[in-house]
Amino acid sequence: MSRAESRPSRRVFIGATGAVAATGLTAGCESPAPRPSRPSSPASPTRVAPTGRHQAGITLPQPAQPNLLVVVADLGDAVAVGPLLAELGQAVHTLTAGTDPRLLGLPPGDLTVTIGVGPRLVRMADPSLPGATDLPRFSREQIAPQARGGDLLLQICAGDPLLLPVVAAALLEQAGHRVRERWRQSGRRGPDIPVDKGISAPRNLLGFIDGIVGPHTTAEHRRHLWLAGPAAVAGGTIAVVRRMELDLPRFSALSVAEQEAVFGRRRATGVPLSGGTAAWDPDLGAKTPDGRYLVPADAHVRRASPHVVGVGLMLRRSYSTDDPGLLFISFQNDLRTFTNTLARMDDSDALLRFTTTTAGATFLILPGFDQQHPLGAKTFR
Repeated sequence: MSRAESRPSRRVFIGATGAVAATGLTAGCESPAPRPSRPSSPASPTRVAPTGRHQAGITLPQPAQPNLLVVVADLGDAVAVGPLLAELGQAVHTLTAGTDPRLLGLPPGDLTVTIGVGPRLVRMADPSLPGATDLPRFSREQIAPQARGGDLLLQICAGDPLLLPVVAAALLEQAGHRVRERWRQSGRRGPDIPVDKGISAPRNLLGFIDGIVGPHTTAEHRRHLWLAGPAAVAGGTIAVVRRMELDLPRFSALSVAEQEAVFGRRRATGVPLSGGTAAWDPDLGAKTPDGRYLVPADAHVRRASPHVVGVGLMLRRSYSTDDPGLLFISFQNDLRTFTNTLARMDDSDALLRFTTTTAGATFLILPGFDQQHPLGAKTFR
């Protein structure tokens, strides 16, 4: 791929692809103290290629970067969707390669940009495609019209938080008057905690390890995550994005045992209340000698269990926000994986008593792209 020397074209898709040493005090003042050595610079994060069968920012990198910015926007009625997506893909190329002057000299590091289109645009392409269905309404929502739905999703992740607004500004500038921003939300992930061989997850603001259950292997990704067909969407996936406020004071007023009963897991380790290890599925039939379920009937792990709901697995990339809250992002190859799960949680999930959803949307995450196949070319011809 040729390296861009100036601002990318707005119409043509790019074709060619330590520690500081401690100083002791000495007796007397005749000699100056030795100067501390310069701290070594941290290693630059490994670049994540933006091209391939799948877009970056879903299963790669692993673990996910600690910083995220989501931007949701609408397109004008007369906008040609295909050319716009091709331009955005071109911009992703130059931004992640570090050749785009709109980075203002910031090294891209492990920057990823993941782009999705909302149900209205999918219906314009083909109403029979996955991703053409709007996200239904649920209880415990206080969503303003501006924060419900949307045509375009930009998910920007990076190790360097300074990159997020700079990259968002570059992509929105690329789109220009053709898009109108609806809302945006930044978030952070804590350090990943190992829970099993090759599996780790961060804690959320409630203190619990978040994201233990999910498709982790390549075979599970094929079964639960990636769309297999038709060709217009093959290699893509379906995303659900929901912003939630958390009632931290009320949750923190609970005892640790009461908090663990809400989740159905030990707070310190993530181990199910039924025993085992953090990676084990909860034994939902296990009882105490006096006949009480070890995992309470309204515990989150019981109400959201894919085995009980009868759906596939979700891959979650959730981030904590300053509100305080949670930006919940799940990826799955069938929207019913999310909607059926939340419908059952709506019934009596103890965790939902501490949440209020303030934004929500679903998007078709477009298949991957490369030098010969621009972003969105398979879906919007």
